[in-house]
Amino acid sequence: MTFCLGMKCEEGLLAIADTRITSGAETSIAKKVVVHRGDRHCLFILTSGLRSLRDKALTYFEERLGRDEPELNRIYEAANVLADEVRRVRDEDARWLAESGLAFDLNCILGGQLGADGEPSLFHLYPEGNWIRVGEGTPYVIIGSSSYGKPMLDRAWSHEQSLLHALRDGLLAFDATATSASDVDPPVDCVLYRAGSYEMKERRFEADDLAAVRDYWGGALRSAVDGAAPLVGPLMRALDGAPPAPGGEPAESAPA
Repeated sequence: MTFCLGMKCEEGLLAIADTRITSGAETSIAKKVVVHRGDRHCLFILTSGLRSLRDKALTYFEERLGRDEPELNRIYEAANVLADEVRRVRDEDARWLAESGLAFDLNCILGGQLGADGEPSLFHLYPEGNWIRVGEGTPYVIIGSSSYGKPMLDRAWSHEQSLLHALRDGLLAFDATATSASDVDPPVDCVLYRAGSYEMKERRFEADDLAAVRDYWGGALRSAVDGAAPLVGPLMRALDGAPPAPGGEPAESAPA
């Protein structure tokens, strides 16, 4: 599995991706985010799914970008080009994957800003090539292992917050996932894009870099759990004082 997170706010975009690759009992480290920079052309792509599908689709996409035909002026046009290449790989490989008992499972997050865009945008591309735009109401998307970090983001993150808060909440969501999912682990790659800058900034954080955040968050959770005990006390007394639940039907006697 994997953990790739894209977040959008008024200040810009943030991307976070783990680096663990699992193949059977073997694990390795590989980058799951790719960045493209130009004069007024800046975008990133995060992927989850089979590595072979990812590499093939991104190779085709980069070839299309290199042709500049047609020229891309808006980020949704780049999303359409990437969708075309995902479908191309699906047409080429889906049959052979099915014969091996594998599914075409390539999901992508694409974010950035091109010359004609008034603001940066974030998209989730599905294996079928269709996409959704991440908006203010749901200002993030996770692909891969999403269930552990989602509760944290749903409670804490909103479009009106800053990129600093995005990094805070994103790393806490990553920590929740790495704690519970054995196939997600540091190092983690982060990409920062400030709206209108046309500059992508990248940094890889190792486990030691994240240790202070992890230790603080673990302690804060334990303290919060302990602090909830007085609130649960009245509920426990109500439960303990409730009448016994009605018994089931008497068992039938065995035949003689």
